[in-house]
Amino acid sequence: MMKEKVIVIVGPTSVGKTKMGVELAKRLNGEIISGDSMQIYKTMDIGTAKVTEEEKEGIVHHCVNILEPIEEYSVKDFQDTVRAQIQDITSRGKQPIIVGGTGLYIKAALYDYEFNETQDNHDEFREKYKDYDNEQLFNHLLSIDPESARELHQNNRQRVLRAIEIYEQTGQKKSDILASQQHICLYNAYFVGLTLDREVLYDRINKRVDIMKDRGLEKEVTDLYSQGLKRTHQSMKAIGYKEWFDYFEGLVDKDTVYENIKKHSRQYAKRQYTWFKNQFDVHWFEVNLECFDETVEKVFYEVTKKGI
Repeated sequence: MMKEKVIVIVGPTSVGKTKMGVELAKRLNGEIISGDSMQIYKTMDIGTAKVTEEEKEGIVHHCVNILEPIEEYSVKDFQDTVRAQIQDITSRGKQPIIVGGTGLYIKAALYDYEFNETQDNHDEFREKYKDYDNEQLFNHLLSIDPESARELHQNNRQRVLRAIEIYEQTGQKKSDILASQQHICLYNAYFVGLTLDREVLYDRINKRVDIMKDRGLEKEVTDLYSQGLKRTHQSMKAIGYKEWFDYFEGLVDKDTVYENIKKHSRQYAKRQYTWFKNQFDVHWFEVNLECFDETVEKVFYEVTKKGI
């Protein structure tokens, strides 16, 4: 059975992935699947730098604006959705193009990641550990599955709980389950990586946050906060949103919020580079900011040369 062909455009935030995806889709009769874990949420437009109707240029985009901010969306949900989208797009004679920066989500969708679904009610499981603070919970995970613990921050309560739950329900460590998988790509995938000089990229990130400020990021987040969204909701853990809760609680001023968004965005860009270089066979292209079309043509040439 022939593997479906998929183009994947990755790279750090602010590097030009959205525009590259649209340009390739126009040339290759493609449709875009968002590989961003936060653009799935409705009304979270400014802080996620969500693709606008104008930027889409008529190209169909999937996995954007499909959930309310209060809803949860797991990596497994994303995996199921994207695999179904790839099959559907291919069956209609179109080229699926995944565009995004959330490395774990993209890898789960394209590789042989399997998720052990436990039968117990997650709410009951959370209730069991409700009296544990984050440090106690993390230390418990450290005692049963140190490998998984090393991959998580102790304040990421949801994922720490999930790793404990997997162990208690299956008798297997989450780290052992992941290690047993062969990390084989299930598709004929070509990974396009966009890159920029680090200082140029950081400057673009800072300017993008300034643009978000001018476009009304504060109002967007305040509206979500007034609807009852808390820092514990999955959607509110996104950079550009999580920084506001200290402000709402009177702990920092507004200038500090924006500086923290810039700092966290730069740190995230650095982590994205590391992830993509270690996890995928990426073909890297230096973005020409003076003539983006030149970069598009280089990518298009290489993609078509590979028969995609």
